[in-house]
Amino acid sequence: MKKVLVARLDSVGDVLVTGPAIRAVAAHPEVGEVTLLCGPQGRAAAELLPGPSEIFTWASPWTIVPAPSADAAHIETLRAFVAERGFDEAVIFTSFHQSPLPLALVLRMAGVPRISGASVDFPGSLLDVRLKPGEDFPEDQPEVERALGIAEAAGYPLPAGDDGRMRVADPAGSFFGSAGHTFAEQTAPYVVVHPGAAVPARMWPAERSAAAVELLAERGHTVVVTGGAGEKELTAWVAGESGIDLGGVTDLRQTAEVLSRASVVVSGNTGPAHLAAAVGTPVVSLFSPVVPPIRWAPYGVPVELLGDQTAACRGTRARDCPVPGHPCLSSVTAGEVADAVERLWPDDRPRPRPTNEN
Repeated sequence: MKKVLVARLDSVGDVLVTGPAIRAVAAHPEVGEVTLLCGPQGRAAAELLPGPSEIFTWASPWTIVPAPSADAAHIETLRAFVAERGFDEAVIFTSFHQSPLPLALVLRMAGVPRISGASVDFPGSLLDVRLKPGEDFPEDQPEVERALGIAEAAGYPLPAGDDGRMRVADPAGSFFGSAGHTFAEQTAPYVVVHPGAAVPARMWPAERSAAAVELLAERGHTVVVTGGAGEKELTAWVAGESGIDLGGVTDLRQTAEVLSRASVVVSGNTGPAHLAAAVGTPVVSLFSPVVPPIRWAPYGVPVELLGDQTAACRGTRARDCPVPGHPCLSSVTAGEVADAVERLWPDDRPRPRPTNEN
């Protein structure tokens, strides 16, 4: 049985969209072990994926911001791990703007005999299976499908019965089953608002998130505000008196559980939007066009895409908004978001009554 290394070196959302392709590798009858190589920012997501039998975390100097030093000792950590494991092959998963070649070089030096990846640049002897974007597959396609295309080219198509949607291991009980959380007793259908984003250019202005929480509450919705440990001040302000603040309360697995029980999730183009898709919850996506929505919109669930997709920042991949006033997202109102929530509301969930109704 083969030992296969699969690699996705960036963040939570990137790892999640690669999940179906990793499942395809793991499901192959000739594969016995699948090791997922990921970055520290993607580790929590990697732990949620079905398929990998092992996870190895390494901070890539050509992927992570801020980048760690590309010194000999740091590179040797990865090379030695790969050489010790004796992998039969590796499949490198990247987005359209990333190259697999630096990692392929390290893997070659570690003795990996077969390496697959997608590369615009000439790979020389670094790749045994090379897909050329724009020729072997279109660039304008969802990232989930791009990763599946790389896996299939390496010899790992999706098995029969797998619909190719994003998926995480069942998180049930990790939050709602814990003692001491009053939210665990919340039974009414609720909306999640996730106001933060790892990249500032993809964040809806906080005052708009706060207004949306208040308006949704006025329309009778229970509103839950989520965020990481470093976002407690933001989530507390956004939740105000109208929302339930879970900022810093949940880890990623617990956040997955909260999102899975939500009726609708409101989020920018950031990890929790993809996590919502992975647990099957509809998403109101506040989408900044710094990256293309055809590639990065939440995949496989009902989505309402909001934001000016023709804005001047389109396609820049900017981390900080290059346009004064952040017009692509600041133009979206709380009312538009609340209306989108209503349109996405599942038919099998009771609709709330506005608080001003008798």
